[in-house]
Amino acid sequence: MATELNADPGLRFPTGLGTSDRDSISLLGQDLAADLMGKVGFGELAFWLVAGRRPTKGEVRVFEAVLVALADHGFTPTAIAARLTYLSAPDSLQGAMAAGLLGGGSRFLGVTEDTGVFLAAALSSSTSPDVGQLARHVIASTPGRIPGLGHPVHKVQDPRTPVLIGIAKEEGLYGPHLELLEAIAAVHEKKLPLNGAGVCGAALADLGLPVEMLRGFALLARAAGLLGQIAEERRRPIANQIYMTVDRNAVYEA
Repeated sequence: MATELNADPGLRFPTGLGTSDRDSISLLGQDLAADLMGKVGFGELAFWLVAGRRPTKGEVRVFEAVLVALADHGFTPTAIAARLTYLSAPDSLQGAMAAGLLGGGSRFLGVTEDTGVFLAAALSSSTSPDVGQLARHVIASTPGRIPGLGHPVHKVQDPRTPVLIGIAKEEGLYGPHLELLEAIAAVHEKKLPLNGAGVCGAALADLGLPVEMLRGFALLARAAGLLGQIAEERRRPIANQIYMTVDRNAVYEA
């Protein structure tokens, strides 16, 4: 028989998130069942949990547009990893999900955070109010790739970019990070398109969310996409074909 543990009055582990007792669950200072369920959307709750404040309707719209933009992008390495892991261990859905999420790095998904951090650093070190001048300085002082520019598929324009920027402007949430990213793209000699992941990072930074946590939002969004990929793998499997194609065309080279 389980023994009920009583709280030790000498111990305190403070949290502003969730607690529970025998009869209720509290989340963000609200009664979960009475105040939140059926009244707060998941995107709004995710924002609230991280920011520590309830977002406005406009912020929710921009934030959820970002989540939708990052949920799935076809047979990317993260999706393939999830499907192949599910093929290998169909008894471990969590393993397949984790495999896909672990692939969120500097080339896929991580660009969201990389762009936000890059832009925030540039803005914090600038003393010039001229965004064009700052953009040219950023380009000149960055020897390598600038996060947020270029896309392996969308060579002319990422279709997510103008939509997300438009939503931010409509809601009055087009801020310095988006403005600087657009300015960099405008003056960059290679004329690379803004990629959706980078624009998502700039938009999230303009919402005041901590730039060091932006990858977490990308992973939150991609979790939904990966679950969809695994569900489709169950209905219409292709992972074994991927595996066999690689295996049967493997060539030994010393």
